[in-house]
Amino acid sequence: MNHNTPLSPLLLHPPAEVRRRVLTTAQLRTHGVSAAEANEHCRAGGPWQQILPGVYLLHPGPPTSEERLHAVLTYAARGTFPQTAPGVPAQPTARKPHRPAYPDVMITGLAALTLHGFSGAPVLPALEKIDVLVPRLRRLRSTGCARIIRTAAPPVPEAVTGLPVAPVPRALADAVAHLTDAGTVRRLLTEAVRGGHCEPAAVVRELTSAKLLTRPHVVDAVDALVAEGRAIAEDRLYRMVREYGLPDPVWNVDLRLPGGPHLGGLDAYWPDQAVAVELDTRAPRQDEDALWSEYARKRELLERLGITVVHITPRKLRDALEQQATVVRTALMAAADRDPAAYVVVLPR
Repeated sequence: MNHNTPLSPLLLHPPAEVRRRVLTTAQLRTHGVSAAEANEHCRAGGPWQQILPGVYLLHPGPPTSEERLHAVLTYAARGTFPQTAPGVPAQPTARKPHRPAYPDVMITGLAALTLHGFSGAPVLPALEKIDVLVPRLRRLRSTGCARIIRTAAPPVPEAVTGLPVAPVPRALADAVAHLTDAGTVRRLLTEAVRGGHCEPAAVVRELTSAKLLTRPHVVDAVDALVAEGRAIAEDRLYRMVREYGLPDPVWNVDLRLPGGPHLGGLDAYWPDQAVAVELDTRAPRQDEDALWSEYARKRELLERLGITVVHITPRKLRDALEQQATVVRTALMAAADRDPAAYVVVLPR
């Protein structure tokens, strides 16, 4: 067999759906190309190349970034999808449920962050390894440009440029696991929040699950992340009051009983109506239960004194600002129907 031996018309003239030219041994076999023939085509100077075990690139030049991504996904998903080339219609008698192109696997780590649009992530051609998330029991090894990351509980992938990509919090955790530069970790975590990709709590939850909060440079980055998230949430709270015509509160105050104990800090307080807003910017860590108990204790104490506490999360401010403004306005209007609250001292925080 020489390099000019005719092949299936599908391979010589692939349709648009197969233009990425990445196929498995099994997919080639369905078009009459044996493993020996495929290997012959991959000899030095041949028209093909084997980019990963069992995965072939049907041209001799360097793979594009798209081809590398598809190759990694194809390698990770081998044996989980029908053994046909992408874009080839099933036989008329076949009645099988729709299956995703790459079942149970997804791009994660730095490559996923790049696909999500992170400016702080490297461009795809600069990545020596592309991380791919697979179920824990999948029998695969890292090789070539594919780095296998296993998980017992795969997240639901997001479709980005037609590829299955891990959600930002999971992709961040997988990226941070292989990063040692504190500045890079901090920039990526900060961009996740500042760019509106996700909330700090979701990131910290994934970092905690991956047992990465034992690394000092990650802990420092998380502290900066939480501070960034609070600053953004506070800015949205200011905007909510301004844009939805709420009366001006006093901002960032501490409450005390006259001559008595400290009652706690609040992000916004309307003294005339005894209505308070508290932002929940907790980052879930091992002491989450203790932190929540403190939130609950403070809220219960204030409400016993006749102060209405509106608890708002940064996510609600991001996704439902008008709804949160309505909640606060309702609490302010209801103040006239309540018994007067206990007198408290309001101090700047």
